[in-house]
Amino acid sequence: MIKSMTGFGQAVLNSGDVQITVEVKSLNSKFLDLSLRLPRIFSEKEIEVRNAVADKLERGKVTLNIEYQKTGKQEVKQKYNKELFAAYYAELKSLADRVMAPYDQLFAIALESPDVIEGGGKEELDVTLWLSVQKLVNEAIDSCDQFRKTEGKTLEDKLAQYAKSILDGLQEVEVLDPKRIERVRAKIKGSVTEVFGSEGYDPNRLEQEIIFYIEKLDIHEERVRLRTHVDYFIKLLAAPQSNGKKLGFLAQEIGREINTIGSKANDAEMQKYVVMMKEELEKIKEQLNNVL
Repeated sequence: MIKSMTGFGQAVLNSGDVQITVEVKSLNSKFLDLSLRLPRIFSEKEIEVRNAVADKLERGKVTLNIEYQKTGKQEVKQKYNKELFAAYYAELKSLADRVMAPYDQLFAIALESPDVIEGGGKEELDVTLWLSVQKLVNEAIDSCDQFRKTEGKTLEDKLAQYAKSILDGLQEVEVLDPKRIERVRAKIKGSVTEVFGSEGYDPNRLEQEIIFYIEKLDIHEERVRLRTHVDYFIKLLAAPQSNGKKLGFLAQEIGREINTIGSKANDAEMQKYVVMMKEELEKIKEQLNNVL
């Protein structure tokens, strides 16, 4: 089973007092590229959220967004020292009267004076609230992971189809290979006879040279390795875990064997199937870019 790196997951909580929405989106990437958008109240939990994403999604360009909105009765969190503010304001007003200055900015100056504002007004994170958010985060991540599995099934079917096409092309190459060797042998003998005549050369020596030449064109080992690689590729597609990187390495090996067969073929009919196998391999490589 393989997974796509494209995914989406969402989890929502609407309790009457708060409305929380967690969304997770992922695209393909060689590594885990994680972007978090958290409300200020949850900022202290950033590392915990990052670990949760990394454990489940592993790799990809991932964006996790938490929207937090209070829908119940609001309370004023900011506290002010009213007596101290009044004292500052009276003192500033007295100074303004002494120099005949306007009162326009006195309110703002008094409000910003030392110790008038008590505490920073920062909302404390309630444990129960965070447990609810944590559950939503995990649900959204699981939903995204399930989306990846569903997309992965579609990718798996495509990749298996492309690999099967390569095996079909290889089978045609295996059928053509013996005929190709006979054509090469006949062509060499015909050319030598045409130049030297039937009595102008040593048949035994010619046969040895033909065998030496044909050995350079032999593709038996490449055929065996190519079939082995493709069979293993198909086997990995059905493995319990997703093996995107391993499949990528196998695709490189498959490409090497196809290229070697093409360079040794020396046969127009066989080259048609080599080109077809290369086309299917390019489709595989393109799809593997999005496999976890």
